[in-house]
Amino acid sequence: MRHQYVERDSGRIRTERLYGDGILKYVCPREREDSSRLYRVLTSRRMTDFLAYVNFDAMLGARLSRSMRFMRTLGIDLAECLDDPATFDTPRKVFERRIRYQEERPMPRDPSIVLSPCDARLLVGNLSETMGFMIKDKLFDLEELLGPDGAEPFIDGGFAVLRLTPDKYHYNHCPVSGTVKDIYILDGRYAPCNPGCVIRLAQPYSKNRRVVTIIDSDHPGGSGIGLVAMVEVVALMIGDIIQAYSEDGYDQPSQVTPGMFLRRGQPKSLFRPGSSTVVLLFQKDRVAFDDDIVRNQNRHAQSRFALGFGRPLVETEVRVRSGIARPRPREEEGFWGKTMHGLMNE
Repeated sequence: MRHQYVERDSGRIRTERLYGDGILKYVCPREREDSSRLYRVLTSRRMTDFLAYVNFDAMLGARLSRSMRFMRTLGIDLAECLDDPATFDTPRKVFERRIRYQEERPMPRDPSIVLSPCDARLLVGNLSETMGFMIKDKLFDLEELLGPDGAEPFIDGGFAVLRLTPDKYHYNHCPVSGTVKDIYILDGRYAPCNPGCVIRLAQPYSKNRRVVTIIDSDHPGGSGIGLVAMVEVVALMIGDIIQAYSEDGYDQPSQVTPGMFLRRGQPKSLFRPGSSTVVLLFQKDRVAFDDDIVRNQNRHAQSRFALGFGRPLVETEVRVRSGIARPRPREEEGFWGKTMHGLMNE
């Protein structure tokens, strides 16, 4: 099956080029043999580091002409890059590129609007009973995703799953303003997050190694939508998540620590290298996702996210610092369940 998504700016359905799909098809089915030695080796940190070196450091060397062709193949806009593209002589440098985000990724002025933390393909939903069977069986288990002490505030809340692909800009930016209530690492494997693999694997986002940041946006100066969990998930060939928060472009990056105030839209972290996933979690009835994103998920397209509905869910391609949700007015409580019920029965 092809995997298609909706391009948000144009509304067009696009077909995704799945990089390294052959390798991933070989790895993914071994989830059913999770205890096997081979599967543990394939999703280990050592294998991830080896594959990352082969694919992102050794492939191009210093041959600039090949690097330029590589970037054109990926469809990367060189004009938005902060650094001279002539310095991008390996895929790693391409994937870890910096951009002029203030000009190229402007954000809405309303401080309560939730921003996309990355250039990514997006699915949204709710952890209530309306959507719970999908999440429990396919994407993640809430308690496992956040750890045994982190799940309670987000029970029956909203979620956004943002999947980065290898061509994307790989810095993550803050989705909201607020104070860091907690940040911690949960260890795990390095399984692929390719859409086909996500369906074949059991709850990959809650089993891979991940960094969890809990942001209190109700703190003075914050976005005012309650607690927000930002979960940065590694994948095959993604060995590191570097915390690099900066309020001055990319200068003087610092570790994210409890008590720190984060400003929405600022760089927070960097995936090194390749592609991975960010999961955002919100408290119950605190946010409403943008209507176009909800509608897109029910578009007629071929998607590997076939999660038990009459139609597969279709992702929307979003850009970092663009709005994806806003505070939910009280009279809209229950909107998501009613909306999804209507969409699924059209």
